[in-house]
Amino acid sequence: MSAGRAAQSEQLRVHIRWMIRRDMPEVLQTEQQSFEYAWTEEDFLRCLRQRNCIGMVAEYQDRIIGFMIYELHKNRLHLLNFAVHPSYRRCGIGSQMVQKLIAKLSSHRRSKITLAVRERNLAAQVFFRSLEFKATRVLRNYYEDSGEDAFQMEYRLDGADDDIDAFSASMNRIAQFEENS
Repeated sequence: MSAGRAAQSEQLRVHIRWMIRRDMPEVLQTEQQSFEYAWTEEDFLRCLRQRNCIGMVAEYQDRIIGFMIYELHKNRLHLLNFAVHPSYRRCGIGSQMVQKLIAKLSSHRRSKITLAVRERNLAAQVFFRSLEFKATRVLRNYYEDSGEDAFQMEYRLDGADDDIDAFSASMNRIAQFEENS
């Protein structure tokens, strides 16, 4: 049985650590196998050179099988890119990575995580919803590569300020759908 098939039948424990330069070939392989409009190596490097941008990887048996890139903002973390290698999906790796990100939040400093998910990426929408993320708005023509809309999704710490201004609430059909489900 291949490592990927074995992986899909059990929950794998991975080591999550900071991304380093030599991880890039495996990160790029996962990126290219995961997305129609994949980031290039230059896209990753340009992002990671920014002071507020952080990369992390999930390592299993000396292989990089997942990664996430996020930005630090004053009161939130913004997830820019996130993927698990196709051979290792549905094994709890993505959940472990997001839990690591959630653990970085604190009610005193950053209290939410935001991200954008392509309208067609139902698997990602369902995954993040299972981790208590809520769709909060539609971002029209968000993706330059395709003109596709995105859903903004958010995770908020318990007790974090949940106020949404009246205009956003009245225009936000996704949040209304979430409340009724």
